Amino acid sequence: MTVTLSIRGIVSIALVLVAVLSLRSAPPAGAEDLSGAVPRGTHEIGLLGGPAFPWRILDSQTTKLFGAAIVPSWAVTLTDPVGSGWIRGQLAFGAELLTFRMHQPVTAYGVGLSPKLRYTFTGWDRLHPYVDGGGGPIWTDLGGSVPEEPGQFNFVVWGGAGLSWQATPEWSVNAGGRFYHISNAGTRHPNSGLNFGMPFVGLTRSIP
Repeated sequence: MTVTLSIRGIVSIALVLVAVLSLRSAPPAGAEDLSGAVPRGTHEIGLLGGPAFPWRILDSQTTKLFGAAIVPSWAVTLTDPVGSGWIRGQLAFGAELLTFRMHQPVTAYGVGLSPKLRYTFTGWDRLHPYVDGGGGPIWTDLGGSVPEEPGQFNFVVWGGAGLSWQATPEWSVNAGGRFYHISNAGTRHPNSGLNFGMPFVGLTRSIP
């Protein structure tokens, strides 16, 4: 119930902010370009969140993780649009802070920092599909509390896809899904790892 209410709250806040920003920031007709591409060097700050659910792949991954995550992020666009047709897009580099709270099978917390790469398809007017992924170190007190991870210092790798809708030249609302894998990279045993999936919603602010 707590996770459901928190995600509903995130969605409600995102929709309200987009509506307000659209009313306050909507430019005169023809005054702004919302064609999809952004200038190279554009910075973005964002925030996304969603529920975590178990995504077990190996037989040795017996733990079922349920919880929620909040992820603040930063990125910068590295390229002008490349390619043509539906694959036309831009590459961005960034970093994000994964923070989560699991409430099943035990109450536990985690925080991790990961560089990331994102490719955004820019040929769809205001709607921008994208794929992204990254990885880095993570601390979580799940270590020692579940059979898959003996220690608290681990590594996380993740990948996902989403849709970004450009509400104004500066603000976008995002939705999509991700897969996360947490393990110790073979530094300790056992190392079967933990997986979870996360559908998400979020907001992004572009800073030219």
